[in-house]
Amino acid sequence: MDFHELVDGLERSGALLAGAFEGVTDEAMRWKPAPERWSLLEILGHLCDEEAADFSVRLRLIVESPEADWPPIDPEGWVRERQHNEGDPGELVRRFRLARAGNLLWLRGLDPAALETVHTHPRFGSMRAGDMFAAWCAHDLLHLAQVARTNLDRVRKLGKPYDTGYAG
Repeated sequence: MDFHELVDGLERSGALLAGAFEGVTDEAMRWKPAPERWSLLEILGHLCDEEAADFSVRLRLIVESPEADWPPIDPEGWVRERQHNEGDPGELVRRFRLARAGNLLWLRGLDPAALETVHTHPRFGSMRAGDMFAAWCAHDLLHLAQVARTNLDRVRKLGKPYDTGYAG
């Protein structure tokens, strides 16, 4: 694993994610492509939740207390319970940027050898800190793709009756 390159990538993907929400109209932030899909604001709220309560917390626990149980999470439930679609987009972007900056600071001080530390999870089995870190990096990219899909769906809706097929 090229730990330092992945940390740099996590910094870039975090900046891309935060930037994807800046300057977007309130209506566009709250628009849902389908009832079961998330709005941009719900994606952003989820990213805030994950940044504060999932990847960073669990990675730290693996490294610092590998025998400790992980606190429970409910990413999809939190989106509903915390009513992210009713939130303040600017405040959520600020929260995400702040949490990511703190996490990057911690990651840059982490000895890459710590990535070999193993936690045994009742559901996932043996998981190395490096597995959790790689998953965190992938998680950002999965949500960048989700943001792009949501924006594309909105462009297609707003562009009707015209067709976007020429785009590819």
